[in-house]
Amino acid sequence: MELNREQAWALVTEWTASESLRKHMLAVEAAVRGYAREFGEDEDGWGVVALLHDFDYERYPDQENHPFRGIEVLKERGYPEWVTRAILSHAEYSGVPRESRLEHTLYACDEMSGFITAAALVRPSKSLLDLEASSVVKRMKDKAFARAVNREDLRRGAEELGLALEVHIGNVIRFMRVQADALGLRGTL
Repeated sequence: MELNREQAWALVTEWTASESLRKHMLAVEAAVRGYAREFGEDEDGWGVVALLHDFDYERYPDQENHPFRGIEVLKERGYPEWVTRAILSHAEYSGVPRESRLEHTLYACDEMSGFITAAALVRPSKSLLDLEASSVVKRMKDKAFARAVNREDLRRGAEELGLALEVHIGNVIRFMRVQADALGLRGTL
């Protein structure tokens, strides 16, 4: 099966009504695509994986079903094993260890893109364009800010990529800036 972004986006919009969840998947896609470019990997293939990683979450927000029900749908539609395996590996509880560079990248970008989005939205500008990695690091130290995000997951993601935390944060910000308009993060700038 040839991976097709338009088909993947159609699946996302069919299964996900929440605009914020759609934007999350777009943010993770932007970040993972950016790393694919940096690593000389298949940007379109990696982008499709990132776009689809949470497509079933709105219907199945519990650990018993997500991402397992979505994987069933992807397999029925002929998605290759490397795609489904990468999506399974982003969930710590799936029992699928992260092994490939794509799997580590998806994990590292998933929670980080959400945390960066939250950090941008509390700025006076509500923009990614003036957000710096040091501001995100500072927000990570504030336990009350985005309290549902496990800081250790953010650190572990950077470690799995072999990057310093601040470098990874800077990369994800830079990659997400490319899609600032689609993500609703241009703000007042």
